Amino acid sequence: MSESPSSPSAARIGVITFLGTLDDVDAARAVRLAGAEPVSLWHKDADLHGVDAVVVPGGFSYGDYLRCGAIARFAPVMQEVIDAANKGMPVLGICNGFQILTEAHLLPGALIRNDHQKFICREQKLRIENANTAWTNAFSAGQEIVVPMKNGEGNFIASDEDLDRLEGEGRVVFRYLGGNPNGSARDIAGVTNERGNVVGLMPHPEHAVEPGFGPAGAGGLRTGVDGLGVFASVLNAVLATA
Repeated sequence: MSESPSSPSAARIGVITFLGTLDDVDAARAVRLAGAEPVSLWHKDADLHGVDAVVVPGGFSYGDYLRCGAIARFAPVMQEVIDAANKGMPVLGICNGFQILTEAHLLPGALIRNDHQKFICREQKLRIENANTAWTNAFSAGQEIVVPMKNGEGNFIASDEDLDRLEGEGRVVFRYLGGNPNGSARDIAGVTNERGNVVGLMPHPEHAVEPGFGPAGAGGLRTGVDGLGVFASVLNAVLATA
């Protein structure tokens, strides 16, 4: 698959780079393949440069010191992200980005060490539980997808009260299938805020956007592109409000 050229009228999706970020280039490529224009955002800049949405990518911001995402949450760019998210801008946190969004209190819960105390890297089947968010509207509720996942602190926890609220309000967005890989409460792989514009998940949709480089799919090994729907969804959401 060749990259989709962005045009001057394309949606502009910011991708943040922190010290230690690993997957910012992959996220930017996914944005481009979905038909949007990726815009690099530096953690020290308190400026979103007029983007329409933001991706907080995976990796190991600040070496995961203190607690995963705890330092990155205070980066100058994050206050801009928080303000924009509270006004309705779509924001996606992937893996470490999910951890950062919970530390920033844009999403409930927390991510702690995997229950088996090991780093995992594998293809992961997920079920779309909520297809009405800014990042999942290209899917159908109940749809099953496969994307890579790689984490050591991917164990999602929250109080029973918060878990019941997430379930009752339809704010569980992704759920693990085929076994719980990290001990996450109720097999939760990703959640959203009340408004549906902020989503966080531990697996990596940006690694399943191009044949030849993703997980196994219907066409065989490395043909899976299920993750592209996440980035196509935000394009739909942005264009719907243009």
